[in-house]
Amino acid sequence: MTTLDLPERQGESVGAGKGSVKRAKSRRGGSQGSRVAPILFLTPFMILFAIFFLLPIGYAIYQSLFHTEVSGLGLGPNSTVTKFVGLSNFSSVLSDHSFFSGLGRVVLFGIVQVPTMLLLATVLALLLDSASTRLKRFFRLSFFLPYGVPGVIAAILWSFLYLPGLSPIVSVLKSVGFGNVNFLGIHSVLWSIANIITWEYTGYNMLIIYAGLQAIPQSLFEAARIDGASELMVALRIKLPLIFSSIVLTAVFSIIGTLQLFSEPQVLRAVTTNISSSFTPNLLAYTKAFVENDPNMAAAVAVILALGTFILSFGFLKIVQRRAFSEVEL
Repeated sequence: MTTLDLPERQGESVGAGKGSVKRAKSRRGGSQGSRVAPILFLTPFMILFAIFFLLPIGYAIYQSLFHTEVSGLGLGPNSTVTKFVGLSNFSSVLSDHSFFSGLGRVVLFGIVQVPTMLLLATVLALLLDSASTRLKRFFRLSFFLPYGVPGVIAAILWSFLYLPGLSPIVSVLKSVGFGNVNFLGIHSVLWSIANIITWEYTGYNMLIIYAGLQAIPQSLFEAARIDGASELMVALRIKLPLIFSSIVLTAVFSIIGTLQLFSEPQVLRAVTTNISSSFTPNLLAYTKAFVENDPNMAAAVAVILALGTFILSFGFLKIVQRRAFSEVEL
């Protein structure tokens, strides 16, 4: 190497150094951009989440700490007085027998209805997964179709099927000797509501479980069949363990929906006297707010119900996670 070559090589090294600096800066800029991009995408959701979820919860908690007294007809400028009462509304709700009666009714409803619905959804998903390709689309749409009917409309439709004078089901049962059947009786109306909920949401839960089945590699099923496993063994030993997370997800959604039960009993109140104004906690909150004109007490009921929903759903998740971890350790 001659002395004439040194400046050129030094210039090349300097240029390479500048290029590496530029690449490092571009990498830093890219990393900053990758951090900013998710924030930009999440910002609209967070704004709507704060406006339509967090703010109503905060306002309900705020309302539950006050009590409004109305004097006279409530038309004058000083006819309503709002006072801060602290936790007095919560104490009144927790000492109300009707609240615990409705809560116990809803808990019993969930203990029976949720496992039944999830069992039906799981069986339908397994049957749909093993069906022929031509029939899958038809059955998937057929199972999901009841979920497309709004809850109020479904309750109205089923109310006509429950009424003795209009129901073809009651007429058929009478013709075969079951003349004392009353779907809206004091001991049967809760299970009539459970039938409506099961009819509505089984197809929805089935689609979630079916989506979990579609994510399982088909090679696992083929290997099990080559080893001589029957379709029943494939379903019990391979499919069910691998869709356990989907079943847990539907169970959490069902628990939350059960504690929010409102539309179906509210609609059926028009055709039976066996559903009281405090039949469920949500119905009690509605009665406090719009019948008794006590929004502060209704807010207290809503806050307690929300807290109970949070505890039950996350408690269920914790129990499931502990059981899963214990099985993994074994």
